Amino acid sequence: MKCLSVCQPFAELIIEGKKTIELRKWNTKFRGEFLVHAAKKILKEDCKRMKISSKTVTTGAIIGKVNLVDVKKYESDKELKADKTKHFSSTDFSKNKYGFILEKPKKLRVPIEYSGKLNFFEFHPDETNNTDIKIDLFEEEHRYMWINHH
Repeated sequence: MKCLSVCQPFAELIIEGKKTIELRKWNTKFRGEFLVHAAKKILKEDCKRMKISSKTVTTGAIIGKVNLVDVKKYESDKELKADKTKHFSSTDFSKNKYGFILEKPKKLRVPIEYSGKLNFFEFHPDETNNTDIKIDLFEEEHRYMWINHH
């Protein structure tokens, strides 16, 4: 399954459903569900700005999943600022020109310790040594498929 590393506090905000646009410098053709990996890096100034304790956020782990439904290309600072309540970024237009539109976040009951990578990357549950987490992920996926598709 695809996975994307996001710095805290933004990974947490995505999983809580508060952040519905993830800003990136690059575009993607990928659409669909992906895992959200909370990077080891914590953006402390953003934590302060968002009134989130940097000591309570999970890092270095997969914390949930979300659907990427579309990508918005920002043409100006004005457009970027208009969506501020959806992306919460304090960056300017020159840095991030693409907004990944996110829907249906779901938090994992147990974070999966894992090293992140750049861009979208493939997560393979068999790479983790924790059998309980593998079983939990498997059961959660099947419950989700059964409830939503039957």
